[in-house]
Amino acid sequence: MHTPKVVSLPKRQALYERNRYSPAILANGFLFVSGQVGSRDDGSPQSGLTEQVQQAFENLNAILSEAGCSFADVVDVTAFIVDSANTAETIWAEVGRHWGEAPYPTLTVVGVTWLYGYDFEIKVIAKPPAPSS
Repeated sequence: MHTPKVVSLPKRQALYERNRYSPAILANGFLFVSGQVGSRDDGSPQSGLTEQVQQAFENLNAILSEAGCSFADVVDVTAFIVDSANTAETIWAEVGRHWGEAPYPTLTVVGVTWLYGYDFEIKVIAKPPAPSS
């Protein structure tokens, strides 16, 4: 039986423990990353929509890197957006700076009314590269 491996960042460990979640789980050859928001290491939100999206991607990329992969290894994305009718254009302009080149991952965008004080959240599934022998 394969035992899932938790992937986390030591500087954010108190945040994970306080909120009782694993930031990412490596299981069966895939990396499942919990939703990342625009939070600083202490859990407080970045101010400003663009800044929150930038910080969410910084947090996401740090987890991906810790697992030995990058956004290029992402195969599926789910994004949650508060007030999507008024914020999607701003968010998507920033997302484009982080997305990379085609082929793009699959995508589901969900409009929500509340994200615990945040305006944007992104969760992904990645397929890390096979370890070299």
